[in-house]
Amino acid sequence: MTDFVSDIKTIPYGNRAVYETLSDLNNLERVKNQAPSHKIEDFTFDRDFCSFSISPVGKICLSIVAREPLKTIKFSVDQAPVEATIWIQLKGVGEQETKMKLTLRANLNPFIKPIMSKPLQESVDQFADLLSKISYETLA
Repeated sequence: MTDFVSDIKTIPYGNRAVYETLSDLNNLERVKNQAPSHKIEDFTFDRDFCSFSISPVGKICLSIVAREPLKTIKFSVDQAPVEATIWIQLKGVGEQETKMKLTLRANLNPFIKPIMSKPLQESVDQFADLLSKISYETLA
């Protein structure tokens, strides 16, 4: 297994608002229009599940498999070309500041690892950056 870890991002909202927003996938409605439409399409989601298509990879499904209130949200990645899990880790620093880190753990075979490592790291970094910039105000 190979881990792809984002930099620690600072979110200017309280830990509870960030956790409650990210732990309910219905809240993807807020960010779906910020995704590059030429690469990501066909979003569907509910509280614990989302799916979307990424060109040229195809359909990917994410399911929340564990929640540790105010700390961690763990996802399984289904229907992807490789077996993977994603963790969002949160740490409240003050009433209006949360630190966040995103980790993708993927089972890459030795042949595709050199090809996939850079795009996967870039995807993790971009997703963490997106999550750090959305508004968490409706729950703040």
